Amino acid sequence: MTTEDAEAAQAQPQPSAQQLDRGITLSYALGSVGTAGFSTVPGLLLAYYLTNSLGVAAGIAALVLLLPKAWDVVFLPLVGSWSDRYLEHHGNRRRFLLAGALLLPPLFALMFAVPAGASTAVATAWVFVAFLGAASAFALFQVPYIATPAEITDSPQARTTLMAWRVGMLSFGILLFGAGSPALRDSFADAATGYLVMGIVVGALIGLGMLACWWGLRRATVRRSPESRPSLRQQFDAARRSTDFTSLLGTFAIQALATSAMLAGIPYFATYILHRPGISDVLFVCLVAPAIIFVPMWAKVARRRGKKRGYQAASVMFMAGALALLAAPMLPLPVVLVLVAACGCGYAGMQMFPLAMLPDTIAADAAARGRAQAGAFTGYWTAGETLGFAIGPSLALAVLSVTGFVSARAGTVAEQPASAVTGVLLAFTVLPVALMLISLLFLRRYGGPPLTEADVPRLPPTTENAPTTEEPT
Repeated sequence: MTTEDAEAAQAQPQPSAQQLDRGITLSYALGSVGTAGFSTVPGLLLAYYLTNSLGVAAGIAALVLLLPKAWDVVFLPLVGSWSDRYLEHHGNRRRFLLAGALLLPPLFALMFAVPAGASTAVATAWVFVAFLGAASAFALFQVPYIATPAEITDSPQARTTLMAWRVGMLSFGILLFGAGSPALRDSFADAATGYLVMGIVVGALIGLGMLACWWGLRRATVRRSPESRPSLRQQFDAARRSTDFTSLLGTFAIQALATSAMLAGIPYFATYILHRPGISDVLFVCLVAPAIIFVPMWAKVARRRGKKRGYQAASVMFMAGALALLAAPMLPLPVVLVLVAACGCGYAGMQMFPLAMLPDTIAADAAARGRAQAGAFTGYWTAGETLGFAIGPSLALAVLSVTGFVSARAGTVAEQPASAVTGVLLAFTVLPVALMLISLLFLRRYGGPPLTEADVPRLPPTTENAPTTEEPT
């Protein structure tokens, strides 16, 4: 790009809420179908695949899940810095979106394609390497994806609307993959075949969602900073100095620990607490379907009470439902499902509020410092989120390991000691609640911008407000 091209790009009108037509909004939201698949299925099924199909000990399985995501804590900020530099020279980050969309599907399929007859050691190494590659490919997509809202509009209202659509699509994707992937796996008599087909199908759907996002954002105008790019250390210092950013990141990352621990515990909870191994998909529907329904409600709470108060209320609702599930062994199944649905209502807000507050925080920092660093901020954000989603299942598996859980190969049944059954219950209930309490201590420190009418979100589509090809009014 020449100097004249750069000056012309910088002179372009800044995007506003009106310029985010429904096509751009929907295209961006479709990216969350892909991110939902990768965020959901490994957390839901990979731990169970390792311990109950490949015979990997729970403690070793915890490391297999943790180490690739721990690598991403280093890799994600690098991707943020690289994409910031690419943005300066080329005016967008779309090439990173495309790279992630093309690389992730085959690597995802390989995670569940351990060759038949492989030893436990070989199977463990196979899953580890495939998961490491898939996590790295996901980082290439996720960092520029999260940076996008702060760069295509300067309106808090438009960003909140974009996030509401994104969370609605994210919830749909989580529901689709969370309920569909166990059902698809269980439709085959042979467990290995079921996991293989599930990995291929889910990987393909992830790629399609990401490609739709990459293609649709070609029409979005990107706001760019004329300032020179600071070093990675300077970017880290800038992120660390933003109290609102570190508070929000701490809250979201620790809540990712809580929700991913519960997610990983679903198949164990269904098998050893409810004694219904085939009910994992039903539990997932009960958790995520209310999240889709309650996104509009939380958007109204943001308007009337503010995003921070709404975030706190959603967190408390999730904790109340999880704590009540301690009584699950003594409760009728319908009551258990209602309590899981209560967690889902809170989970909707726990997804929407931080994703709506992050662009506001990035924009406020850019206004205060005169330099946009969306890629760097979202690199650290995604690193925290990724580490949270990695450590959560590992913590749940650590609880199982400490309480004596016995792993088994596919086709065999291991008798679990009473201590392990108790560990399953604690990992699904007490562990998430304890983590949520810690997260609220971080949220107390968040100040955020004052609530104005500009913060009022436009709601995502419902059955009465479905997307059309018309421009929004």
